[in-house]
Amino acid sequence: MSTARRIAGTVGLLSGVLLATVGLGGRASAAPESPTPCAVTAKACMDLATHQAWLTDGAGKVTYGPVAARGGKSSAPTPVGTFKVLRKDKHFYSTEFHAPMPYSVFFYPGDAFHADSTAVASNGCIHLSWAAAQHFYDTLSPGAQVQIVS
Repeated sequence: MSTARRIAGTVGLLSGVLLATVGLGGRASAAPESPTPCAVTAKACMDLATHQAWLTDGAGKVTYGPVAARGGKSSAPTPVGTFKVLRKDKHFYSTEFHAPMPYSVFFYPGDAFHADSTAVASNGCIHLSWAAAQHFYDTLSPGAQVQIVS
């Protein structure tokens, strides 16, 4: 077979592969979709509207949740956006609110996932049950991506 025919055959084969990959929509396959309302890369996800939180592997697989979670009250809302875990403190005590915040995982200055009643709105933090707060604390590391959506 001549070089020209081999090249033409290869181009035809590649065109077929490209068409199969692109499909009828005219675009390549999208990145994997998240099973949570957050980006696939978020290791922790909080949906303020549904009062649910998840942990993921950061590649699209839920590893824990959904669990009940509660964000801030209207006068002290939880910030919405994508953040990184700043620090953790297992026995944090808020001198501002004179309250314990066990298993705190801070993702925004002054705001953290922590153990408290999920029936009560916070002052900007995310309340989790004791078991869920401990799991978030044990799983998340400084630098891990956190996403809060409304």
